[in-house]
Amino acid sequence: MKRSFLLFVITMFYIHANGQQAEINNWYKFQTKDPRKSIEFQNTQSSQSELENAYDVNFYRINLNVSSDTTFIKGNVRITAHVLATRLDTMALELIQEMKIDSAFINNNKLSSWTHIDNNLLIALSKTQEKGSEFTIKIFYHGQPPTGGFFAGVTHAHNKIWNKDVTWTLSEPFAAKEWFPVKQSLKDKADSAWIFLTTPPNEMAGSEGILTKIVNLPDGQKRYEWKTHYPIDYYLLSFAVSDYQDYQIYAHPQQLKGDSVLIQNFVYNNPNFLTYNKADIDKTANLIELYSNLFSLYPFSKEKYGHCLTELGGGMEHQTMTTIGGFGFDLVAHELGHMWFGDNVTCATWNDIWVNEGFATYADYLANEYLKGAKAATDFIVKAQNSAMSQPGGSIYVPENEIYPGNEWRIFNGRLSYDKGAAILHMLRHEINDDSLFFNVMKAYQNRYRGGVATGKDFELVADSVTGKDFSYFFKQWYYGEGYPIYDIKWVQKKDTLYIESTQNTSTQTISFFKMYLDVKLTFENGIDTLIRFLQSTPFTQLTIPIKKPIRDVVIDPFHRTLQKINTLVIDKVPAIKNQARFTVFPNPVTNNLKITFDNTEHLKKRIEIFTETGRSIFKASTQNTSITINMQSYPKGIYLLTAVANGKHYIQKIVH
Repeated sequence: MKRSFLLFVITMFYIHANGQQAEINNWYKFQTKDPRKSIEFQNTQSSQSELENAYDVNFYRINLNVSSDTTFIKGNVRITAHVLATRLDTMALELIQEMKIDSAFINNNKLSSWTHIDNNLLIALSKTQEKGSEFTIKIFYHGQPPTGGFFAGVTHAHNKIWNKDVTWTLSEPFAAKEWFPVKQSLKDKADSAWIFLTTPPNEMAGSEGILTKIVNLPDGQKRYEWKTHYPIDYYLLSFAVSDYQDYQIYAHPQQLKGDSVLIQNFVYNNPNFLTYNKADIDKTANLIELYSNLFSLYPFSKEKYGHCLTELGGGMEHQTMTTIGGFGFDLVAHELGHMWFGDNVTCATWNDIWVNEGFATYADYLANEYLKGAKAATDFIVKAQNSAMSQPGGSIYVPENEIYPGNEWRIFNGRLSYDKGAAILHMLRHEINDDSLFFNVMKAYQNRYRGGVATGKDFELVADSVTGKDFSYFFKQWYYGEGYPIYDIKWVQKKDTLYIESTQNTSTQTISFFKMYLDVKLTFENGIDTLIRFLQSTPFTQLTIPIKKPIRDVVIDPFHRTLQKINTLVIDKVPAIKNQARFTVFPNPVTNNLKITFDNTEHLKKRIEIFTETGRSIFKASTQNTSITINMQSYPKGIYLLTAVANGKHYIQKIVH
């Protein structure tokens, strides 16, 4: 959901439907027992039976009568599944008590009994199903689900400006049971789904996949037959119904080599609606093309992307057809980002909602960066960083004891799941310090978990694998930990040397130290500036940098790449540095071999690292010797920074090759 609607984890939304804008947040879970069977119910608000773990859903066929002026539903759902347990004699589904069961069938044979209690539907099978066997359940039902609140399964509203009634669903996280019999398990994606929606004569209904047929029925009603053949999670199934018009445009991702992706928009059927909103809707094509380049080809390119306009206060990333409240740039960008992060790859647990919401929020940032420019991107990330640090604590990872009914907004916490979630992705990009490598991580994550589910740990392992680095420290600090670092920095220039002393504290005691890179911008008296980068590897770090030009100003993190607060930044006397790893390099400029000789005579362990001008590490070594020789022949010509670290003290030297 968002920002552009957090799927059901709606956090901040920018709405343009009627020229308005709004911001919101949301989320939940539950436990109980069936007193007659002593079956444990666990997880989610839906009184979920452990018997749901006994089978795997292959296919949903949802066939309903729906209307824009009511939440009343009537129809049937057919579920094809295969047995995981040794034997299965009772099938468990979730469905609220307000929905009444008319009849049920297994493999086309009518069943005589079922139990419907505590929103849990237990169907006694007429024949025990063996492990590995496939079976089909068909349930006819009707009822009017309750409405009200953001997390209601079905909602009706009226738009006074366009004079349209509209009804829509929003199942995330646990409200699918409010409109169809369902297994609400994140890890059990259906392989495919059909959603058939019968409407009054002058209405249209949108849903997932391809609109394969519109059937004109004898009574003047119409049946809209939608089919999707991509894996889909239960909460990404949806419908929206109103007096719509179908406005279609196309995106042309480079990977399709001239072919296109359909963008199908069901918007209010008023001649003036497109006059006001067409330009904003049309930007969706640019976003699909951008994200396809950054993350991999749009995951559902063989079907479509689209929007169903409703009165929702934000957006919900229903797979291939977002339910949306307007067409503001950030809302559309966020929800579209979910097609990769949240739909193609879905969080495996609600604890890991970050891989949905943090990533979609960062996709929104990237849309600003690439399509709107540096100022818009800076404004976006600074707002997210300030939000993340507006309170001292809070973890992006949602602890199990914080996932329960009534606490939905903890899962979809705008400050943590969205803003801090986006901020740490921005910081990981800075730590990797190579954009092509960072986006290779994003692509590898998409390819590895395509059509499935993943956790934050899974993403961490992908980042490790693609970059060849170990980011366990990063995730321990930023994903599982709480808070942010606070810096007190002193600097002074004496003759041809800049001394920097950096002391780090933290906003909470949960994490006592954040290991991280910081950028420092130096502006000289002549107006020219340069950027240096150093690793804060201990709470107290000292740097000695040879700088001949007079320094006018020092700025920490000038491009807002890291999550931190600067408590003080002052010109002050920096204490003398004992046993520092001072060194000389020869020759400089260097053509072949570079010799480094250390001034101190003590055999301190020294870490040597060479960086390109962009900050990419190309050489690392450790030594206790007083000199070391490095062969530079294989490296491209250019400017490099050589750093030496001993006892937490840093020394930096520029090298010309």
